[in-house]
Amino acid sequence: MGTVSSISSAHSGSQSPAELLEAIHSLISEDMAAVDHHIQSELKSDVVLIEQIGHYIVGAGGKRLRPVTLILGAHTLSYQGTAHVDLAAVIEFIHTATLLHDDVVDESELRRGRETANDLWGNAASVLVGDFLYSRAFQMMVAVGNPKVMDIMAQTTNAIAQGEVMQLINSHDPETSEAAYLETITRKTARLFESAARLGAVLADASPASERVLGDFGLNLGIAFQMVDDALDYSANAEQMGKNAGDDLAEGKITLPVIFALTRAEPEERQMIRSAIESGSRDALPKIREIIESTGALAYTCARAEEHAAVARQSLEALPASNYRTALGQLADFSVSRTF
Repeated sequence: MGTVSSISSAHSGSQSPAELLEAIHSLISEDMAAVDHHIQSELKSDVVLIEQIGHYIVGAGGKRLRPVTLILGAHTLSYQGTAHVDLAAVIEFIHTATLLHDDVVDESELRRGRETANDLWGNAASVLVGDFLYSRAFQMMVAVGNPKVMDIMAQTTNAIAQGEVMQLINSHDPETSEAAYLETITRKTARLFESAARLGAVLADASPASERVLGDFGLNLGIAFQMVDDALDYSANAEQMGKNAGDDLAEGKITLPVIFALTRAEPEERQMIRSAIESGSRDALPKIREIIESTGALAYTCARAEEHAAVARQSLEALPASNYRTALGQLADFSVSRTF
């Protein structure tokens, strides 16, 4: 639908989401190749199932946005070492662990266009391999030997877990507020982006002010990214998203498009949405998508995402100008220009 695709940032000019990503990755291609190599080496285990599931989900692709954020942040502040590669892999391991756990909790069958690990190997194996990835990530952090890194990531993983529980509490509850939604996605999604950006500053031994700037950038980037993701669930098909359209509805997730639509819809339309959220049924999905579109809920969600992306871009102005800072801005552009 046109609403989401029309929010492409003015800052990105005529560049498509794919072109934005290509421009970003071309700047750090060697770093990202090193990150991928490090990820593969750290997946090694003499327990065959761990390697099978680990390689399956890590090899599924994904845009590696969180590692990219860390690497660009470190280079923006002129970091010259190699620990950014190690910590970028740590960030991706933690993100991957959350995906494994999420898919079990949500009973998902499709991610990134492929069957989920829990659908192939079962819930128990997915949860346990997720635990392996978490613990391996902390082994890798210990090897870097920076106590501040450990402190940041201990707080971050705890916040992610709290966000997961908050989402569970709010599931199937149509009374969930926009404030509760924002707090949930901040903890569940945005905090890992924030920490990835902050770690770049920590490695560069930057000032507290620079660390705050990058942290603010990452936090707002993560919020914008998640808001657009939530809009796409009601505006794109499974092929575009790599998952089943309407998954959020079926899982009873209360996201911003639904919250806004409930404030604008007609009484009978509100009841239809409430019933679907409470029951977790997709039966009324086509009609609910129409309601969400007609109430302006997608436009509102995307406008809120753009506000956060704009704050992210603005925060970068306090950092030295460079190609890496420009690429961070392109990352913010990408977060709100996606149509896939």
